[in-house]
Amino acid sequence: MPNPGSWLPEGAAETLLVTGSEVLRGEVERIVAAAGRQLSLARDAAEAVPYWDSAGAVLVGSDVRELPIRRRAPAVLVGLSGEGDRLWQLAAAMGAERVAVLPEGGPWLAEYLSRSHAPEPGGHVLGVVGGCGGAGATTAAIWLAQAAAGLGARVLLIDGDPWGGGLELALAAEEEPGLRWPDLAEASGSIDPDQLHEALPEAGGFSFLSWPGNRERPQAIDAAAVAGVLDAARRCYELVVLDIGRGREALRTFAWECDRVVVVLPAQLRAAVASARLVPELPPVETALVIRTKPGVAFDYQLISQAVGLPVQGIMPEVRGTAAATELGRLLDAGGRRSVQRFTEGVLAFGTDGFP
Repeated sequence: MPNPGSWLPEGAAETLLVTGSEVLRGEVERIVAAAGRQLSLARDAAEAVPYWDSAGAVLVGSDVRELPIRRRAPAVLVGLSGEGDRLWQLAAAMGAERVAVLPEGGPWLAEYLSRSHAPEPGGHVLGVVGGCGGAGATTAAIWLAQAAAGLGARVLLIDGDPWGGGLELALAAEEEPGLRWPDLAEASGSIDPDQLHEALPEAGGFSFLSWPGNRERPQAIDAAAVAGVLDAARRCYELVVLDIGRGREALRTFAWECDRVVVVLPAQLRAAVASARLVPELPPVETALVIRTKPGVAFDYQLISQAVGLPVQGIMPEVRGTAAATELGRLLDAGGRRSVQRFTEGVLAFGTDGFP
């Protein structure tokens, strides 16, 4: 194999691939060439050390087990179809930002490499996921988007659960004109941020992108299309609140696009156990708990924190009539209560590095 230095362009390398697998190497070489990028190669971590920090993006093969010490985490773990859940578990252990399963993920990886060399977007993606069924993640996501918009930020709320029935129903905004996810299913390449903003519907002072609130079977959305939408959103909005579904595909498609994640769960033992099982499926980003409580019911939040293995960032109040408000599309009305505002202030401080 050629010395990796011979593959380096003058100055910083664009993309570094670390793998001893000839199959992975061949797949990635084709993708990088199609993306119009240059590639440097290393067979293992020791060989990659001189080039690691100067590379624009570091890709690590699933055959690699050791990373250089005191080096930034790899951008993408690349693996092959058939390796299953092991890829996501390995990516989390490595701290990799993304996972690319080849050859199916080739178009997504090409788009990712193209976007990684564009100017760094400034928006922040805060993911909200339920630690168990019925935890209240959608309610929390709506209140957080509403609170951030009330502070004067440009906010986008994204529905990441194709089987959730349509977030737009909880906003009573199903009649609002604008794009929904099926309209973006065929999107490829870069999306103009301003055009995306103008095409999305609004409610509560923020834009939203929802699955339709109807009985039709959800249309599959390509990972490359999701990545393109999130990239445009980062460039257009100061905060993107992403309501992540609990399904495995939703987690892998949407959660790995987040900068930080909050896990919402009720103050119950079974919910804590369910949340602990969910945590290994999440990306290796800063993650914290939001615990939903009932008035007058005491609970040990430190015990729940220890059981799940995450710090507690916020206490979400159990507002009377929330279930009915969700059904009637009146969640935004409840978002103005002082108890809700105290909750959103704490979570927004965690999710946005001093937002706004």
